[in-house]
Amino acid sequence: MRGICKRFGAVQANDEVSLEVAAGSVHAIVGENGAGKSTLMSVLYGFHTADRGTIEIDGRPVQIRNPHEAIALGVGMVHQHFMLVEPFSALDNILLGAEPHPLLHRAEAVLRERLEALMRSTGLQVDLNATVADLPVGDRQRLEILKALVRGARILILDEPTAVLTPKETETLFGVLERLAAQGTTILLITHKLKEVMRLAQRVTVMRGGRVVHETDVAQTSIEALAAAMVGRKVVIGRDGAAAQRIGEPRLQAEALVCRDAMGVPRLQGVSLVLRAGEIVGIAGVSGNGQSELLEVLAGLRAPEAGTLQLAGRRFGAGEWLDPHTARSLGLAHVPEDRQSRALVMDFAAWESAVLGYEDRSDASGRGGWMQGAALRGATAALMERFDVRPRDAELRCRQFSGGNQQKLVLARELSRSPQVLLVGQPTRGVDIGAIEFIYARLRELRDAGCALLVVSSELDEILALADRVLVMHAGRVVGELPAAQCDERRLGLMMAGEA
Repeated sequence: MRGICKRFGAVQANDEVSLEVAAGSVHAIVGENGAGKSTLMSVLYGFHTADRGTIEIDGRPVQIRNPHEAIALGVGMVHQHFMLVEPFSALDNILLGAEPHPLLHRAEAVLRERLEALMRSTGLQVDLNATVADLPVGDRQRLEILKALVRGARILILDEPTAVLTPKETETLFGVLERLAAQGTTILLITHKLKEVMRLAQRVTVMRGGRVVHETDVAQTSIEALAAAMVGRKVVIGRDGAAAQRIGEPRLQAEALVCRDAMGVPRLQGVSLVLRAGEIVGIAGVSGNGQSELLEVLAGLRAPEAGTLQLAGRRFGAGEWLDPHTARSLGLAHVPEDRQSRALVMDFAAWESAVLGYEDRSDASGRGGWMQGAALRGATAALMERFDVRPRDAELRCRQFSGGNQQKLVLARELSRSPQVLLVGQPTRGVDIGAIEFIYARLRELRDAGCALLVVSSELDEILALADRVLVMHAGRVVGELPAAQCDERRLGLMMAGEA
């Protein structure tokens, strides 16, 4: 790619970007949210057409005006947010739009045969008959890769491929990617996780402000050097050494919570916990062990079958559970794990999503209940400045922001209300390293102001960096509790696996 330029209104997303990738290599592209990484790859995949610049594949100039042309040229893309139809089977998702025969039953037979051969050669194993809604996240990731490969992808773009994977699923994926590269597939990896760059890639390109600012062989760089290149300064995101100074009274107490999913599978089996003022409690655990259900129950999004909850002097039981509106009125704020389906309305402007859940507050609602649009736009602009949401456009639709900037918008809304209790799911999923440092600082500030925080994260590094006290969940139960000073990755890892 040579001299690629792409502008969206006043935003210059790509500014004279050039990129050269060796065949059969793993090439990482890193940078802050809004640096232009995803835009550049969307130009390569045909989602966007460059305003200026050229693309060559195998030394041949090509024009890519849409994804259909990209696929025909052997370019495939796996998006950060999966493009799957959940009620369909895995096979039907792959078949959709790429039917190899006009008769559906014949098309299914042909495609199944191709996929079984592909799964044997790559190690990408997926139950083709399973409904996507029933597949774990790791299987959905493999399904997306299979979907690209079966259509002939020789250049595979992966956008934040491990954002929702467990450490074990991540290692499995890396093994698959190494095998694909050895077989000649060229892999372009967009990621914020610099450990993964060092582990997997041969070469790395750093973007900042829509431009390439650094490019090097991975063997000749370090995590610290890449982080500094990404944000233009030294970055510190580990534990800052400042533990909770004054832990106060209990702000939230849950006792013996029991919850089953729609299939009747137990998700919470007698979970109890206490959140105290001035403390960050971290929950560690492999995804799918009840953490998501616990957040939903505590936030009032789901009622348990049994158990009690005490919040701000009120007691709730399974028969009459907390609801989200009451939770907010009692000073509880919630940053959901899935920002797109639970925290934002993607077609709303930023200022509209910035008030979701707080519409009846005096700063949002005027006489007669009408929204105070001008005041809310101004307040959102100030929040975007304070929380470094890019671009600073309160009128921009939520879907037009990068994933990391969507996350910062949600955090801005919830943290700015000075909650007494804050529940946070995956606080930095899909967020760049500079923004991670910023988010950690804001969470610690809230703790030091007396808020009680519960942080659920699939990243052990994140739990170790943030938490003052750690609970470990396995199979729907709390199987361990440790002060942060006694935690290390090995000890927590054994507990997460149910072995300690």
